[in-house]
Amino acid sequence: MMPRIVPMSEYALTIEFGDGITLRTNERVLAACAIIDQAALPGVGEVVPTYRSATVYFDPLQTDAITLTGQIQALIPHNIDAPTRPATTHIIPVWYGGAAGPDLPDVAQQADLTPIDAGRLHASVTYRVYMLGFSPGFPYLGTVPTRIATPRHPTPRRQVAAGSVGIAGTQTGIYPQTSPGGWHIIGRTPVRLFSLTRAKPFLLEPGDSVRFVPIDEDEFARLSLNRI
Repeated sequence: MMPRIVPMSEYALTIEFGDGITLRTNERVLAACAIIDQAALPGVGEVVPTYRSATVYFDPLQTDAITLTGQIQALIPHNIDAPTRPATTHIIPVWYGGAAGPDLPDVAQQADLTPIDAGRLHASVTYRVYMLGFSPGFPYLGTVPTRIATPRHPTPRRQVAAGSVGIAGTQTGIYPQTSPGGWHIIGRTPVRLFSLTRAKPFLLEPGDSVRFVPIDEDEFARLSLNRI
């Protein structure tokens, strides 16, 4: 099935690969983004992937939507679905519960689990980075085990600490910076996901894998002193 290309504004096009959130759809999105990036089309400034689509931002003084649509259609093969780069697996330590995870008891209670077991269940899955968004470097990861899937808070917190690990439905994510947020916070990592002092500011990229490893408060404090 060929993707659908629709105008989003006078300087952006959105390429839609389907209506649902699936691994295959996301792989097609990332493969298309890589092809467009490598083509270095005149006027294209950025290609941003999401779960099921990609938005191409362009300079309207250098190209236009009709020209760019034709170029993209010529670039993207009908059967595109293969990853274009080896995925990196990241091991992320997490202090579950306590002051780091104020919502873990509620998540555990609705799942009829102890907080310790709820944290272990969350850490038992290898997660896929489907996209980055919301704030610089914020990864949308899937898929959370159904038993501990928990909807967003009806009223977001005004401040969620950097490194906080949250659940929203079957998604999980990590807050790279202190910010408002409505996800259920179950833990916190000392790992810095976003830093302008690194050659690659974002630690995680769409298509990567993440494994969470439970640690205690003392280990969290030790690792926090040495984080980069």
